[in-house]
Amino acid sequence: MKTTLKPGLTHTFQFKVPESKTVPYLYPESPEFQEMPKVLATGFMVGLFEWTCIQAINPHIDWPREQTVGINLKLSHLAATPPGLSVIVKVQLEQVEGRKLVFSIVADDGIDKISEGTHHRFIIDAVKFNAKIAAKMN
Repeated sequence: MKTTLKPGLTHTFQFKVPESKTVPYLYPESPEFQEMPKVLATGFMVGLFEWTCIQAINPHIDWPREQTVGINLKLSHLAATPPGLSVIVKVQLEQVEGRKLVFSIVADDGIDKISEGTHHRFIIDAVKFNAKIAAKMN
């Protein structure tokens, strides 16, 4: 962790939603999802928010030796976003509690606010983390 990792850090990311990030693509094995509207899936939206937070903090950690993993989400999904619209995600680092990071998130699609909430991430040592995962697999 670098000394520049402090509350108040902000980052904005824009992503044009392709059809492949809509509900039917979330779990192609699910016949139920196949019948649902082609709008940005909540699961893909969450991934987009994680990606934005990662982009915000990577310059402020020893990437890739240090990485972050999501540990908590509290988000709304307020409006549907069809493919072709761009989602603009704005994150702000609200708290740094040791290796725990707390972000506020707001996102819109140029027409509606689509989400707001909080996301917690935890700074890990990638080698140690991967060793623990490998041990689980044995």
